[in-house]
Amino acid sequence: MAGQGLSSRFPALAYAGAWHLVLAVGDKARLDRLDYDFATLEALMHERGLTTLQLVWRESPTVFPARNPFPMGGGGGPGHRRGGGGPGGYLREAGLIQAPARLTVRQRLSRLEVVIPGTGGIEVS
Repeated sequence: MAGQGLSSRFPALAYAGAWHLVLAVGDKARLDRLDYDFATLEALMHERGLTTLQLVWRESPTVFPARNPFPMGGGGGPGHRRGGGGPGGYLREAGLIQAPARLTVRQRLSRLEVVIPGTGGIEVS
């Protein structure tokens, strides 16, 4: 299951109170090698009306290592709740998880717990 079940449906736009571009990577090592051109990302995000870009890898059915560059907010710090809402909403809408569900999104130094109800808003803590 690791790394499976995402790439065929990505890239995807997800809405969780704002628009997020969600991209799957083929392996976790790719996340670790990322180097962002924040000026280019910020211009693209303004042009497309995006709040974040989220790069994710499916480690297991409920664990997703991710990176969430956020140039409009000053960079890509250790983690922010924005990093869980987009993937959570997308996974539910695409039928890639059975809601209600609880997921973990790991971003460098932080862990986001994502609660996905059958309908309604995504909760991230």
